Order: sequence, then structure tokens, then C-alpha cells
Amino acid sequence: MVQVALASLQHSLAGLLSLARSAVPLLLVGVLALLLLGLFDRSRSRAALRWLSRRSRITGQWALVLLAIGAGSVLVQITRHAMDARLSAQQSARYANAADPAGGQTVQSAPRASVIGTHTYTRTLLLPQDIYRRLQKQGNWEALLPYLGQPDGTNVGALREGFRQRGTRLEYTRVMTLQTEQPVNLDSSKVVTDLKFTEPAGGRGLYYNATFTGDYTFTNPNAAPATMRFAFPLPSGSGTLSNFRLTVNGQVLHATDLTDGSVWQGQVPAGGVVRVSATYRNQGARSWHYELAQRREAIRAFSLSVNTDRPAKFQRYTLFPTRQSRTALGSATHLEWILQDVITAQDIALVFAQGSLRETLGKIGLLQWPALLLATALCLGWARTRRLTITPVPLATAALGLALGFTLGGVLTAYLPVTAAQGLGALAGLGLALSTLGRPFLAPLALGSVVPLVFLSGGHAGLLLTGLAALTLMLFRPGQVAHARPTSPLGRLQKSTG
Repeated sequence: MVQVALASLQHSLAGLLSLARSAVPLLLVGVLALLLLGLFDRSRSRAALRWLSRRSRITGQWALVLLAIGAGSVLVQITRHAMDARLSAQQSARYANAADPAGGQTVQSAPRASVIGTHTYTRTLLLPQDIYRRLQKQGNWEALLPYLGQPDGTNVGALREGFRQRGTRLEYTRVMTLQTEQPVNLDSSKVVTDLKFTEPAGGRGLYYNATFTGDYTFTNPNAAPATMRFAFPLPSGSGTLSNFRLTVNGQVLHATDLTDGSVWQGQVPAGGVVRVSATYRNQGARSWHYELAQRREAIRAFSLSVNTDRPAKFQRYTLFPTRQSRTALGSATHLEWILQDVITAQDIALVFAQGSLRETLGKIGLLQWPALLLATALCLGWARTRRLTITPVPLATAALGLALGFTLGGVLTAYLPVTAAQGLGALAGLGLALSTLGRPFLAPLALGSVVPLVFLSGGHAGLLLTGLAALTLMLFRPGQVAHARPTSPLGRLQKSTG
């Protein structure tokens, strides 16, 4: 970061030097004009020199203010380029000195319940006489089996096949028992998830720590005991799952094969109810989805509660919450989906507003140098409306103090979360500026220091800028200045004799 800052400083100094070179001819023209005026009209030349000598000191002091604003602008732009280069290198680096979020866009699918049964199929094939005579000469009837096709062994429970002579013909018989799986609708589904967002230090991106709890019930619909299966699919895009536990009727299930998720299979009596609870923790970012079904399916009783500390949007053509509570600035804290006896193929998808960190810091850096100019102008207007005394040198020092605070905020982004780093930088700049101008200028300096922070609001920058503009207009109303009432000579005489 230091190398990038030095390179940006060198580039800025080269630009200033080229600007100074372009101003040298104008300066030479002015000096030549004074010399010519002295040759032709000495009195006017002396008057012009006296006027310049009187104005040069005041003009130089106010030029110092402009020079301080320019130096501060160069400083904050160097910091912006250095921050952008650091984030670019960090995003493309193969190795890191801190842990990245362990998950991304998490998608949790709804579990499935089914009844396991069997069904037996019998296939009979009567071969013609010529094939029978040919096989009878060879004496090997099993050589024909590969040509009769082999069943898929995925759901095959038992297989019996063979040949039997029937008169002058040969009869082939295959008896195959297949395992069937009949889907069963869940009686109830109650899901609760908490999404707590964390902003790591160093600008590594926003992520959330999720806690998932799902309680499900289903019933054996048959009038006889049956083997039932419950499959809980593991979430995709979730990274590492911690504290994962699947409890069936109060017993913890320790799954060994997670190919199809965590699967339970057991005997359920007629009309028996099975209660399943699934819990886990994980990390994710940007979005959270819950897939109700892969196809149009009947849902008897479903409830989902999502607690989050970030504003959420909902993917189009998905189910919107039936109830939600929001805090200030539209930050949703509690969302609920309550479904009773519905048939739907829609899912639930939450998307969280998360702009690019590089873009946000770039916007803050671009607004910092206009904020320096704004703070200077506000201090001049504040002094005029409040009849306060302000001199150029303290004003220039205050502008440099604000610039140093903005620079400190950019440096701290490598060590602290972005919001905390920029906030501390603005407070430090405000403190440095107040140390030179004093507490009477707290309001204009505070307005100037807080303006770049509006881009940390997550999409509410326009509203905040409008509010700051309205606050500025209210603060800069002409102050009520108390004028002393003139005293008459008689009154002064009575006062002196008294």
C-alpha cells in the first residue's frame, strides 16, 4: 500500500509541476507588463506596486487556504488509489493471512418422506420351434440370457429367471421384485433460521452466520405397519456445517452415507406419526433460499421464520412473506411465511443488498475532496451569519486536519471493518479541525466530515444527502444578533451623575 501511495504521490506531483509550467508564461507576461508600465508611466507603476504590496499579504494568506484544500485533495486521492490497489490484490491473491467466509449463496431443499414397498413383475417369453431346435443341438440354453436384457439393479430386490421346456417349444420366465417408494406429504413443517451478518476487518466482504432449525412430522397412511424413509438434503453453497444433528422420535441419527443427504429408514406402525428435527450452523453470503418442492406439490402446514439484521429483498416470482416487521430505513428484522393447505411449485428466496466494497470505497474517496471544499465554505458562511472571527491560517489548518482524518479512515480499512474505519477517520478529522477553529465551528465541520459517509448506508445515500442539505439550510438561517440600544446624551449624563 505504501508503494502504491508513493507512486500516486509522484504522479500527482508530476501533474502539479506540469500545471506550474503552464502558469510560468502568464507570470512572465505580468512582470513584463509592470516593467513596460514603469517605463512609460512611473506614477501609475508605483501606485500599482503599492497596491500589490498591500494586498499581497492578505491574498497570500487566503491563497494558503486554497493550497491546503488542494494538498488535502491530493492526499485523499492518493489514499483512494492505494485502497483500490490493495483490494484488487487481495481479491486476486491465492493465499491470505485471514480466513474467508466458509459459504456462499445457501440453498436448503425441503425434506422428503415416503413409504417403502415391493412389487413383483413376471415376464414370460415363448421361443419359436427353430430356435428351440438350434439350442437343443448346442445344449447351452443359458447362452441366450444376455440377449434378453439385464434389469437395472438400483431398485431390484430379487430376480429369478430360467428356461422350461413346454412341448416342442422353449419358455423363458423372469420373476423380478422391485422396491418402490411412494411419496408422502409432510403433515407439518416448522422452520426457523437466524441470519446474523458480520463485516470482517480488511474489507473481505459481508457474510452471515446462520442457525437453522427444522421440525417436521409425517404419518404412515397405510392400515398396516410399513417401512418409511425420511431424507433430509444437505444445503448447497453452505460450506462447512457445524453442530449438525438429525433427531428422529427423540433419537439422534448418526448417518454414514450422505450421498442423498441424511436418510432415516425404519418401521412405522399403522397410522404412526414420526417427528424429525434437523439443526445445523453454517456461514453464507448474498442470499438464502428454501426450496419447497421440485414440482407442484400439496403443502398441508408450513411455517418459516427468518430473523435477520440486514434489509432483505425477495427474488421475483417467489413466495413473498405473509408477515414482516421492519425497523428504521427499511431494515427487515423478522419475516414469516405461513402456508395452510396450498399447492405450489414456488420457492422462498431472500437476497441481501451488498454492493461492491471497491465501488463503495471509490465513491467515498471521490466525495472526500468536495467535502473539504464544502467544509471550508460552510465555515466561512457560518462565521458570516454568526458574526464570528475567522482567519485564513486556522481555516487552512482545519482543512488539512479533515484531509488527514479521511486518510486515516482509508488506512484503517486494512485493520478494521469498513464502517468502523471510515467512522473513526471522520471523527479524527473533525477533532483535528476543531482543535484549530474551536467549538463554535462544530456544526459546519461536522457536516463536512459526515458527507462522505452517506455511501455506507447501503442504498440510502440520496435520502441522507437530501436530509443533510435540508439541515444545512436550517442551520444557516441568519442568526438573531442582539444590537445595543443607543443611549442619549441626557441619559449618559444622568448615568454619570448617578
